[in-house]
Amino acid sequence: MISLATKYFRLAAVCCLFLLSTTAQAKDADVDAKLLQPDNLFPVVKMETNMGVIMVELDRPKAPVTVDNFLKYVVTGAYDNTAFHRIIEGFVVQGGGMDEKYNSLDDTFGSITNEAGNGLLNDQYSIAMARQSHPHSAGRQFYFNVDDNKSLDPGPRSWGYTVFGRIVEGEDVIDKMSEVPTEFNADLSLQDVPVNTVILRKATLLPPDA
Repeated sequence: MISLATKYFRLAAVCCLFLLSTTAQAKDADVDAKLLQPDNLFPVVKMETNMGVIMVELDRPKAPVTVDNFLKYVVTGAYDNTAFHRIIEGFVVQGGGMDEKYNSLDDTFGSITNEAGNGLLNDQYSIAMARQSHPHSAGRQFYFNVDDNKSLDPGPRSWGYTVFGRIVEGEDVIDKMSEVPTEFNADLSLQDVPVNTVILRKATLLPPDA
């Protein structure tokens, strides 16, 4: 059973998801729509990390805007050699927004519409978008749910965080990531930063028939 203290800790951590999303900066950049496999309802992305391989199936019918946004970063190589900069055991593994040296990366394609009311929940091994306090501020940062995190789902007075797919292979990799030692990083003024950098070396959109 989860202790009351743990529940309060997780609630506080939800607020931090706001703060760790970089300010959205719309750029004069776009991607050829054909590269995003627009007719593929459930595209699969292979994530090669320094701790193993994770396969993620995205749900375009439920989260079309979010899936296309995520895939833009994938096909342009923007997620390659980035760090999972925030890890909380039993809660989330967050990445996509910093390079290997923990330099912040811009939201190249701007912010997107919140699709959290799509019926997909922040269940264990799902992937969702981090954002700031404004509901429509998600950009490039994403996170994996290490547990069922109902506090991140939409509620009567909260937008929630958009889930747009789930891990179909490599759950053990996320479990291992969630257990790495973390610390307060004074240079970044951030909590829960891995002591040894956890790196997403390469993200690849697989062919539809793979």
